[in-house]
Amino acid sequence: MKKNSTYAADVLMTAIAPAIWGSTYFVTTAFLPAGYPLTVAMLRALPAGLLLLVTIRRLPFGIWWGRVFILGALNFSFFWAMLFVSAYRLPGGVAATVGAIQPLIVIALSRLFLGRPIKLLAVIAGLAGMVGVALLVLTPKAALDPLGVAAGLAGAVSMAIGTVLTRRWTPPVSNLAFTAWQLTAGGLLLVPVALMFEPPLPMPTTANVLGMAYLGLIGAAFTYVLWLRGLSKIEPAAAASLGFLSPLVATVLGWLALGQSLTPVQLFGFLLVLASVWISQRAMAPVRPILPAASPESASRPA
Repeated sequence: MKKNSTYAADVLMTAIAPAIWGSTYFVTTAFLPAGYPLTVAMLRALPAGLLLLVTIRRLPFGIWWGRVFILGALNFSFFWAMLFVSAYRLPGGVAATVGAIQPLIVIALSRLFLGRPIKLLAVIAGLAGMVGVALLVLTPKAALDPLGVAAGLAGAVSMAIGTVLTRRWTPPVSNLAFTAWQLTAGGLLLVPVALMFEPPLPMPTTANVLGMAYLGLIGAAFTYVLWLRGLSKIEPAAAASLGFLSPLVATVLGWLALGQSLTPVQLFGFLLVLASVWISQRAMAPVRPILPAASPESASRPA
């Protein structure tokens, strides 16, 4: 019973991260200047990463230099770049629906890289989540742009690979240090790209500063500490399914800001997303061990 309650607490704590990420679109459009996606992504990652580095005062070592830059590219640089391309070229609903394929990719990659079995219930939950997101955010007039769809898929694959490799590559340091390394590496990789493809930012306003502070400190540093902690404790496929909460929270914030109401179809999509997350967690939850906790085998097993 205690093991199940601990797992549930780990899931709930991990879920905070994608729920907060759902506020990114609202904060970006309400507080930040338009037309600087790569610069904003860089400023979201690099200052937060450097701040954490100053706090922990520990740099990567040995093989972790290369791994950190690979993970920084997958989880931040390339993922955020593709995310913004997708968002600019596709309606928000289409971009969110394309990105919702990520849990299914994680299930496949977990089998390939981690040897995890593919559970039918988890696949069904992933498909249900995609349908729920589509019902929640798609509009009849949504148009498909091939480049935007390709960018959305590339971003989903990038984040999925990063999610699985983060579980496979677990460094002997704290989650705070691991987050600092990845954020800094991802931000550094974005610097030359932002300088090459975007003009300099205008003089920031108070709203701009507040928006960037929120995205960096809360939307990046705080949430990724929780996310990396979760990836070390729950299955990658279970963590990825929590990503469905991002478009759900983004939609709710849109309704609150615009004073809109739910249509019956959107309400059904809302409930389907929640059901999908719940089913996925049930499917990927650890099986209760048959051996008693005090048995020699379980006592000798590493934590």
